[in-house]
Amino acid sequence: MTQSTVSSTIVEPYAEALMSVAQSNNLTNQIGEDVSFVLSLLQTSDDLKDFLVNPLTPADAQKAVLRQLAESRVQKQFFNFLLLLIDRRRIIFLEGICKYYQALLRKLNNTVLAEVTSTVELTNEQRQAITDKVKQMSQAAQVELETSIDPDLIGGVIIKIGSQVLDASIRGQLRRMNSSITSLS
Repeated sequence: MTQSTVSSTIVEPYAEALMSVAQSNNLTNQIGEDVSFVLSLLQTSDDLKDFLVNPLTPADAQKAVLRQLAESRVQKQFFNFLLLLIDRRRIIFLEGICKYYQALLRKLNNTVLAEVTSTVELTNEQRQAITDKVKQMSQAAQVELETSIDPDLIGGVIIKIGSQVLDASIRGQLRRMNSSITSLS
């Protein structure tokens, strides 16, 4: 079995179980916010991530750190879920479980994720225009934007919705122009 197969056979059932608990307690969106909070902690602190995924770290120490960081800020059900992951030695899959939960929540709420890459930080007006365009293209009720900056684009944006890519960057336009010119030769 490959690493990704092992990971998905663990990640998906745990995320689905978390969704089931969230739905039975009518907390799907609140736990979605908790999941986003934990993901932001993991993405901003490599030390925390390394501490939690290290199999040599004692479970009591992992629980103590999570109590300090998250217990008062997340739903009780989600916090208990985090403790369960530690007890079952599945905390190393926390990031994957959280991301899969977000995907389940998007599907439940008819929300699409649009990954937007631009050369500079987007203004609120630009974000709204992209959101409106993505809603129109995807027929989704809501749009979640995940933005990143790539100065190599020269200008414009690249929008990725699932497997569909809309390249409105200057770099993309230059590449298309170059392809059409070389095909004429």
